[in-house]
Amino acid sequence: MKPWWRRELITSALVLGLTASPLTTEAKDKRIPAPESDTGLAVTSEAEFIVLAGGCFWGIQAVFQHVKGGLSAISGYSGGEATSARYEAVSTGKTGHAEPVKVVFDPSQITIGQILHIFFSSYHPTELNRQGPDEGSQYRSVVFYTTEDQLRITQSYVEQLDRLGVFKHKIVTQVAPLRAFFPAEAYHQNYATQNPNDAYIWVNDAPKVMKLKRDFPLVYREPRISSQLSKDVWLSTPKQK
Repeated sequence: MKPWWRRELITSALVLGLTASPLTTEAKDKRIPAPESDTGLAVTSEAEFIVLAGGCFWGIQAVFQHVKGGLSAISGYSGGEATSARYEAVSTGKTGHAEPVKVVFDPSQITIGQILHIFFSSYHPTELNRQGPDEGSQYRSVVFYTTEDQLRITQSYVEQLDRLGVFKHKIVTQVAPLRAFFPAEAYHQNYATQNPNDAYIWVNDAPKVMKLKRDFPLVYREPRISSQLSKDVWLSTPKQK
């Protein structure tokens, strides 16, 4: 997510063929293994959620809007206080907030392990406090867990990927308990889905969705725009940054 002047620079670089996606060539081509530890599908369909941060929330939200078994994907802020959970403050990198997505899912259709497999395939987990062109602690990667199963499976998966040397460098993704989740402003919700021709989305986030479709064809779907947020939030017109 960029202020207008940085968005113009990104667009100009794109025209010149110099812009790089946050998914490096290695990451785009890499198909990482599934978790060795996982839960089975639940018998009941009572909704659960996990909160995932992997850079700008636009791209992670877009990915999980295309995942079968997902009920909603909401962009927001976690890690800091309620008083600073607003875009202008979070953008300073001084609030403690990351930019995660609350992924609400049906555990009878998709498991935590499958969600983490998709998540770790959609961004670069060895980049510290940045993702592609975005820099700052607000762009750090974090798994905010809400259950002991989520904690156990996430820790096991990170250890597995490091042990197998899947990435060239050690994973820096944090694993932390969720204290609170604050939905982001209306203009951030569904931004990638509603603005596919935005230069930032085209360069940085569309490749993540294409990778999902390629690597996870059995769970890929066309997005359903739904959320636990009120209807007026989803229908708001996105603002320019």
